[in-house]
Amino acid sequence: MTRVLVVEDDPQLVRALVINMEVRRYGVDAAPDGATALRLAAARRPDVVLLDLGLPDMDGVDVIRALRGWTRVPILVLSARQASDEKVAALDAGADDYITKPFSMDELLARLRAAARRTEGVPPAPETVLVVTEEFTVDLVAKKATRAGRDIHLTPTEWHLLEILVSHPGRLITHRQLLEEVWGVSRSNKTNYLRVYVAQLRRKLEADPSHPRHLITEAGMGYRFEN
Repeated sequence: MTRVLVVEDDPQLVRALVINMEVRRYGVDAAPDGATALRLAAARRPDVVLLDLGLPDMDGVDVIRALRGWTRVPILVLSARQASDEKVAALDAGADDYITKPFSMDELLARLRAAARRTEGVPPAPETVLVVTEEFTVDLVAKKATRAGRDIHLTPTEWHLLEILVSHPGRLITHRQLLEEVWGVSRSNKTNYLRVYVAQLRRKLEADPSHPRHLITEAGMGYRFEN
């Protein structure tokens, strides 16, 4: 059974979506806000997410980014926002499709079927939600790092950098890839930014920052996370 997570705060629309999907034998979970959506996504592992951008507790684009930190589940945005820059922001954050309200239920269900088909028969990618090392633990869903049982305060930039590295264990992430992902294309040659922030992460997370075991420098190329 294909499981769908509906993230929408309009109860009438939620009811219509649930009825239309359940009659077609989809399993459906519903979340009225972003925090609930992220908890349900981790617990229920949906096959497709239908996401409204205008949520009461956080912007839907932030929900997309949070999900993309650990899962490649197809995300279909349902939104009344019609401006081109709004659509671009959602798609750039990791959404797979953008459907403008009001919409045809037949069209929505067709796009839902298409998204579900793309994942059928494909072995699921590893979806690590908790990264554990001897020195520290990173929870990609809760977006926090702990060391010796204590939460480590990370700035948004430090978190973004750490999230990218720990999500790809053993893989070299080049200077350019990290700079473009965290700071944007205009900063893609500012390798000094990386040195500063990686040094900060090591001070906060590594047992011996001068001899790091987990946040490894590949000289002249980039950085690598080793568990």
